[in-house]
Amino acid sequence: MRILLVEDDRKTTDYVAKGFAEAGHVCDVVHDGRDGLFQASREAYDVVVVDRMLPGLDGLSLVRALRAARVGIPALFLTSIGGVDDRVDGLEAGGDDYLVKPFAFSELLARANALARRPPVQEQKTVLRVADLELDLIRRQATRAGQPIELQPREFTLLEVLMRGEGRVLTRTMLLERVWDFHFDPKTSVVETHISRLRAKVDKPFDIQLLHTVRNTGYSLHAPR
Repeated sequence: MRILLVEDDRKTTDYVAKGFAEAGHVCDVVHDGRDGLFQASREAYDVVVVDRMLPGLDGLSLVRALRAARVGIPALFLTSIGGVDDRVDGLEAGGDDYLVKPFAFSELLARANALARRPPVQEQKTVLRVADLELDLIRRQATRAGQPIELQPREFTLLEVLMRGEGRVLTRTMLLERVWDFHFDPKTSVVETHISRLRAKVDKPFDIQLLHTVRNTGYSLHAPR
């Protein structure tokens, strides 16, 4: 089992990392929340063990960012913050388990083993690519042909939906539901307006068009066929 431990207390990291190693597992250690987010989103781990109180980025925000980026690695909170509301916050943030300090290493090991035995979650991409267009879901950055594209939050979400549906036609209704969470027609041109803005940023400066209008149906993002 390969484990990522995100913990800033050196005594705890030494104790836990040694315990996992003695149990025959590989344990990588980082001491900063931002470093933990980067490591968890770029490497393949069976479990990530996360403290709540971390420099750089707190544990709740770290796990939320992983889940927002569709990274399904099981997350176990290991923390001294142990109230009922705190445990609920951890689980609602996307954590899979919650263990309060002080703890017995045998229990931590058993919980980590249980999480690792769960059926594997389908691998989720953290960087979407269509032709020379890239969307980094962790860094929240878009580039085309290596050139950065400045997107507003809603434009970013719209582009993500279109790229995940590469080659498929997405109707106006589908976009309203997935991007704006509208389950009714607001009778506005919000979709058309945002598509126009997105096209001006993603297509207009470049020679090849990726965002296509399918007449009387919707929109599709794909490379030329």
